[in-house]
Amino acid sequence: MAVTRYRRFLKLCEEWPVEKTKHGRDLGTFLRQRVAQAFREGENTQISDPMTCDAMFDSLARIHSNYYKIKYPRLKDTSFTGVTVEECKMVLATDTLKQMEEASKGKWTKLREKFSGKRPEEDSKL
Repeated sequence: MAVTRYRRFLKLCEEWPVEKTKHGRDLGTFLRQRVAQAFREGENTQISDPMTCDAMFDSLARIHSNYYKIKYPRLKDTSFTGVTVEECKMVLATDTLKQMEEASKGKWTKLREKFSGKRPEEDSKL
């Protein structure tokens, strides 16, 4: 039975898209890592709680198939702020978040980084 569970999770991982704009923060990448971790021995992995495993798969499959989006359709494609899906994706992209983080640094931090040649996080580790 573990063989079929493993194959179902692999098929789900293959179908789950990977967002290239979210380096290291993508749900598809995280899902692949967790499946690899949970099924270390591949098809020979012994599952301690098959009911929980099946429930997790069913939940992920519903998310992937847009079950809830279809069941509870939205009237508009914007949020309460008026931001569209494309604008949200752009703001949540890793490159944009790095730019915003850089812009939010204070002058003192920027000067320290410029003259010390290392980041303040490295100073706090010492």
